[in-house]
Amino acid sequence: MRKLIVTEFISVDGIAEVEKLPSMTWNDEMNRFKEDELADTGAMLLGRTTYEIFAGSWPTETGDFADRFNALPKYVASNSLKALDWKPAELLKGPLPEAVRTLKQGSGGNIYVHGSLSVAQELLRHGLVDRVRLLSYPGTVGQGKPLFPGGEPVSLELISAMPFSNGVVALEYAPVAAKS
Repeated sequence: MRKLIVTEFISVDGIAEVEKLPSMTWNDEMNRFKEDELADTGAMLLGRTTYEIFAGSWPTETGDFADRFNALPKYVASNSLKALDWKPAELLKGPLPEAVRTLKQGSGGNIYVHGSLSVAQELLRHGLVDRVRLLSYPGTVGQGKPLFPGGEPVSLELISAMPFSNGVVALEYAPVAAKS
């Protein structure tokens, strides 16, 4: 069975809005982290907003990473989109939890959720997330959209923690209910 992995950039206080994160110099360690994720990715699951942001920039990127990223199958959770231009892509039909259960039963490698906070939160609520991978930026934001909304506890087991030289920490967790 395929694993569903949520990957996010996040502040120490849990805010996952990239544009609000402390300024940080991207370094080789962060690059390797993302390259390792890409090597493990069989498909992407994206919400409408993240799909539109990615579709607006990734198709014009070049290089090995961009070529692989662009070629990945993309599954998009949206009630408003009718067509997808960034191919290969497919709109998910029906309730998200049911569609994701079906995707996880298929073949093709692990499925990564990039950004797409509402999608990630819904899948966490339904116990469909197998791993949460975070690049935790050194600093607090104070306000914004959290990955883990208040009032909904999520038990996590730490799989790994790796500090980078720029202060970012790569963290990987398994939701306790989804341990495998």
